[in-house]
Amino acid sequence: MTLSEAARAVIERAERDQIAYFDLQFTDITGMVKLVQIPARQLEAAFAHGVWFDGSALEGFARVAESDMFLRPDPATYALQTWASSAERVARLICDVYTPTGEPYSGDPRGVLRRAVQMAAAQGYRYLVAPELEFYLFRPLQNGASAPQAGDHAGYFDVSDSQTQRVRRAITDALEAMGIPVESAHSEVGDGQHELDFAPLEALPMADAILTARLVVRSVARDHGLLATFMPKPLGGVAGSGMHTHQMLTDANGVNLFADPEDAYGLSLLGRAFMAGQLAHARGMCAVLAPLVNSYKRLVAGLEAPVYVTWAQLNRAALLRVPRNQSERRDRARIELRCVDPSCNPYLAFAVMLHSGLDGIRNNTPLPPPAEEELYAFNARRRQIETLPTSLNEALDALERSELANAALGLTVFERFLEAKRLEWNEYTLSVSPWELERYLLNY
Repeated sequence: MTLSEAARAVIERAERDQIAYFDLQFTDITGMVKLVQIPARQLEAAFAHGVWFDGSALEGFARVAESDMFLRPDPATYALQTWASSAERVARLICDVYTPTGEPYSGDPRGVLRRAVQMAAAQGYRYLVAPELEFYLFRPLQNGASAPQAGDHAGYFDVSDSQTQRVRRAITDALEAMGIPVESAHSEVGDGQHELDFAPLEALPMADAILTARLVVRSVARDHGLLATFMPKPLGGVAGSGMHTHQMLTDANGVNLFADPEDAYGLSLLGRAFMAGQLAHARGMCAVLAPLVNSYKRLVAGLEAPVYVTWAQLNRAALLRVPRNQSERRDRARIELRCVDPSCNPYLAFAVMLHSGLDGIRNNTPLPPPAEEELYAFNARRRQIETLPTSLNEALDALERSELANAALGLTVFERFLEAKRLEWNEYTLSVSPWELERYLLNY
């Protein structure tokens, strides 16, 4: 097989960088990063023929009858892992998954997003996203403790202690060195909670970046004696961790198609239709955006978590928000989706988000009025406004009914995602929690 110019350029660069090993990374259906490591001398063969792996061993990936899969590295994802604790120089390449016949595997989450992006491009759109990735830094569990202790006690935008500031700087440096631009990093509402804000990128490289960021955050935290978690609600009574995602469509020249300086919200008719599509499909795609049992302990009233399927500009409890811009920067209009959490598979999340928005544009879906008031305080309104699912089980029921989610994910991923998550829910329902024991054991 003839190598592309991009592949040959990566081989040459790896030689200059004195790379000893490559981590070939990909994800399973649930978004867990998997890898196959190869010595650098095998890189040319990997580009030419792919690298075999057994897909039947991965969560929701391939059944035994179709287990033979091949990884094809994407040359555009080459990056030196400066943060990795290794004596050798290690680089990573993110891979697409192919069948033995040379066809893209329909169950590859990265392929799901690639197809969505290609569909948008055929309509003249580029889909850019800028997530806010939240996480907690805890001290390692000791002496059998079940509840972790916060790594610091700084509040929202407070000056955290010197250790966690060093950790955030080390994380930012590592990501920047890998070509992932971080606009800012700061402490969040919860004790030990932090946020990384990413500069806008097209959806596919941003999904790659989110997977990389989760690995980097955990590794750097571990090197500093801390435990990092992207669990949406790691402790009761504290702010949950979300991944609020800012979105925009541009044309091929980079012109923001959501912007209309004459509109009261700075939002074009196309932007309004995109938002209306996401509102219309919010319940159906929620299981992909908030995919854990634990996710629905974050999506409750209070602490600015979205509950109602509404949009606004000032109300941060709304599902979709149109952030305000300075008058001279109205061309930067964007739409923020606030139910996404950092446990999601970003390839699948961005794919269903894009499909739902484009469906709104295609059908010219009408946008309901904004809900700027604080909805939690209005019982009469509360009964009239659609809500997000309150459990993973409810979200999976909505997903199963969603024709759009089926089309966005493709039948293979759609069925296997549902299967994996139904198993997770069933395991949860069979477990007995400490809360149940404390409340019922001696009283009944």
